Amino acid sequence: MAKVLLVDDEMALTDSLGRVFRREGHEVVIAGDGAAGYELAIADTYDLFIVDWMLPELSGVDLCQRLRQRGIATPVLLLTAKDTIDDRVQGLDAGADDYLVKPFELRELLARVRALVRRSQLQPSEVPVESPPEESPVANEQTGLRLDVRNRVAYHHGRAIELSDKETQLLALFLRSPQQVLTHDDIYQALWGSKKRPSSNAIAAQIRLLRRKIEQPSDPPLIRSVYGKGYRFNMGDTKAE
Repeated sequence: MAKVLLVDDEMALTDSLGRVFRREGHEVVIAGDGAAGYELAIADTYDLFIVDWMLPELSGVDLCQRLRQRGIATPVLLLTAKDTIDDRVQGLDAGADDYLVKPFELRELLARVRALVRRSQLQPSEVPVESPPEESPVANEQTGLRLDVRNRVAYHHGRAIELSDKETQLLALFLRSPQQVLTHDDIYQALWGSKKRPSSNAIAAQIRLLRRKIEQPSDPPLIRSVYGKGYRFNMGDTKAE
């Protein structure tokens, strides 16, 4: 049995899911908006948060970010009608552990709930321990780009650029490997390590999001695609291979 916090403003959905979860043996607490969900989440201990993206008061993504900032590691399953790669990346970068697009099949939801609850209820000795990320500032003088890893902020010719966690890891990898071709496996290992790898187009989505933030239309591209191999961070204006 698990204790689940369900945060969604669709009463018909929360009523029906509440009945299903209780029939499955779970204890369910329901909130109808993001602010109420946040207060309930920090006031008690849960095995799983199921959170809708589009919520009144506080969005599901913002709710997830606040929970992670407080050090709450309880798994989050994000429900949403958004289904683009950028949306998925944004949700996962906010700290969500899984993502389910509405409308969904009930049996798929229950399967994901079981998987996340199993992860949540692992004993501390069973949870894999990963090395902490490097937090020293990283810079590349030739491009005028500097990265504050700890605070997830890049500075490009004095312009401050806020980054997500994955964008920070990706940019740090490029800055530490200038002019080197980084394969997809290199990037997967740096960003996800021993965790289950996301879909094959997740890297392309992350690269696209990072490029939008650090590259200016008037400047030479900083990240180049190397056909059939991977990506390279360029310090000069060289053409893609």
